[in-house]
Amino acid sequence: MRTNPAINQQVAGKLREAADLLQQQGANPFRVNAYRRAADTVGGLGEDVAMLVKRQGMEGLLALPNVGRGLATAIDEILRTGRWVQLERLRGVLDPEKLLQTVPGIGPRLAQRIHDELHVDTLEALELAAHDGRLESLTGVGPRRAVAIRATLESMLGRVRGVGPRAEVHGPGVDILLDVDREYRRKSAQGKLPTIAPKRFNPRGEAWLPILHTQRDGWHFTVLFSNTARAHELDRTRDWVVVYFYDDHHQEGQNTIVTETRGVLIERRVVRGRESECRAFYGS
Repeated sequence: MRTNPAINQQVAGKLREAADLLQQQGANPFRVNAYRRAADTVGGLGEDVAMLVKRQGMEGLLALPNVGRGLATAIDEILRTGRWVQLERLRGVLDPEKLLQTVPGIGPRLAQRIHDELHVDTLEALELAAHDGRLESLTGVGPRRAVAIRATLESMLGRVRGVGPRAEVHGPGVDILLDVDREYRRKSAQGKLPTIAPKRFNPRGEAWLPILHTQRDGWHFTVLFSNTARAHELDRTRDWVVVYFYDDHHQEGQNTIVTETRGVLIERRVVRGRESECRAFYGS
């Protein structure tokens, strides 16, 4: 089978760049090394990785040394789209609204509202919002449109997950998320975190956005202040915290933590979408 070394090196290069950024930002060395080992595997393949995926699908990637399901998903994303959302986030150049517009039926205005109101910046997070009722709660979406978007996403993401519907992402408990939130805000206030220069809402290109990599109970976390239009509009960029969590296979989920402004949890830090769990946590 004909090999195109350029494709393999492109994928390996993105994996190595992510490893370098993670190392610079203080991430766990085991996670850094996992990316580098996967990069070495892809870079040293004797065949075109894109043809491998075309012939064997995700199973072909999972059969490679040093490539677990999360890294296989990343490689597949690079091959399909030429981009990798996680790497763009680490660089500070992620434009989630453009990513959301790759879903048929989502135009610029809806993409902006999904991002700003639901704090969603990955297709996986969008699919979860379509399943748990948050998407259809947006004005102008409704149940029928949410079902159509959910079906489209299931088709788009189906090859990555394999056969079957999306498994619910449970993620860490709110106690862990709130503890990570406290660590991030404390270290940010103390100036102890590296900063990145986000592309959005940053005309002077200043490196102002603190980034934290930490871990708890087998979970890996990447944490940043929200850099959405809505956060800037409400002057909440130093209050809303977005927590991305990964398991040992590098499969990702996310939550947003804010200071509640009403109800019984007013002035408390709350995980959006998990308010009932937060009430139980604070009540205990």
